[in-house]
Amino acid sequence: MTSIKAQPGIMDIELYQSGAAHIEGVDNVIKLSSNENPLGPSPKAVEAYQRAANNLHRYPSSDQIGLRSAIGEVLSLDADRIICGAGSDEIIAFLCQAFAGPGDEVIHTEHGFAMYRISALSAGATPVEVRENERVTNVDAILEACTSKTKLVFIANPNNPTGTMIGEAEIDRLADALPPQAILVLDGAYAEFVEGYDGGAALVDQRENVFMTRTFSKLYGLGSLRVGWGYGPAALVNVLNRIRGPFNLSQSALDAAEAAMRDLNYTNHCRHENEKWRTWLANGLSEIGVPSDVSQANFILARFANQTEAENCDRYLQSQGLVVRRVAGYKLPNALRITVGDESACHLVLGAIQNFKAGKK
Repeated sequence: MTSIKAQPGIMDIELYQSGAAHIEGVDNVIKLSSNENPLGPSPKAVEAYQRAANNLHRYPSSDQIGLRSAIGEVLSLDADRIICGAGSDEIIAFLCQAFAGPGDEVIHTEHGFAMYRISALSAGATPVEVRENERVTNVDAILEACTSKTKLVFIANPNNPTGTMIGEAEIDRLADALPPQAILVLDGAYAEFVEGYDGGAALVDQRENVFMTRTFSKLYGLGSLRVGWGYGPAALVNVLNRIRGPFNLSQSALDAAEAAMRDLNYTNHCRHENEKWRTWLANGLSEIGVPSDVSQANFILARFANQTEAENCDRYLQSQGLVVRRVAGYKLPNALRITVGDESACHLVLGAIQNFKAGKK
């Protein structure tokens, strides 16, 4: 009989459920479940990716200096304090692996991204969930939950799946009041959708206990390439680089992300299109009795009267070839998260929900 066992905490992890992409028996599905950029990546990123095919026999850059330099130049950051990973998920996992373990606690909010809990458990640490205030990060609740065991505090700003965010003064207050052994991690996966918001970069430059993560999967449209990055104090980045695999990103992914970062015109175009159709869709849903909080991301959290209505609406949308995201797993059973698609997709999903609410099923 074998005595092989997984490390403590691992079997407590529930498998991550990604947004659905298919409906049985339905062709030409419109996917609005994973917060992808409906306009796709920059054409310059596609060209860079295609050029990289000529060197598939070569190992990728281990120092990733091309991408780190591009990020640093475009966003006015110190490239030496940037670390790249396979999506921001890998950076989150690095943080837990490096700074939390058995006997330590990792704080996240009740509607926060599932990978915080998963990565904490993977490292053997204890995830600690704190309440939000009407789907908004509650700084006081986080501070109340902090103890001498707290090593990491994760907040997504804007948050997924709520789309809400807190202001810089609240983030600053949180960073000020954390216990001395704790790191505040600002997950900025959706920061690019907020005009003028740096994702917390300035705060990172001012402090030794704040770290920022970002991704190329959302606004930049490179979800399939899995490219993310982090920015933090030199001492923290030095620790993380010691556990980062030397070739954790392919050269094609690095080249595409670098081109995407430098194509500012395309980035601005995508941001403005998202803002326009996000506002249009939120207003349209509100007019038919489906409220949502003001979203600062590329999705809307549409709220229904109860879980039954939300699930029935989801089934009706599927019958129309529209895939959105149920978020009961995020403790929001009466809501559906709807990615802001292009003009056509926004009209289709609003029309379908209007028909559902009117009983035209």
